[in-house]
Amino acid sequence: MKLRRFTIADASLERSPGQEADVFVGNLVDERQGGPVSIGYGRYAPGQSLTETMEVDDVMIILEGHLSVSSDAGTVTAGPGEIVYMPNGETVTIRSHEEGALTAFVTYPHWRPAHD
Repeated sequence: MKLRRFTIADASLERSPGQEADVFVGNLVDERQGGPVSIGYGRYAPGQSLTETMEVDDVMIILEGHLSVSSDAGTVTAGPGEIVYMPNGETVTIRSHEEGALTAFVTYPHWRPAHD
């Protein structure tokens, strides 16, 4: 794998698998490029909610808007320039606020099998 730079324009955003919410994600790096992590962008429409049990360690960087992430450990709210860490095995609910949100993420290992 070589040195790369990405922007949101490079991502092909698709509805988050298995979810009905208006939450879209796009991998830019995953096992197809030989990387040990998945890297990409996520876009949350305003007022969306997504609950899942993490199957990977997920680092989410908020680029625009605000998100609240809740688990048994409590709730954190994050905005532009802030990072939320969601550990493997934790059940989380991610809620977007009235303006929606744009995020970047890094997961280890890959958050889903790559598809062509």
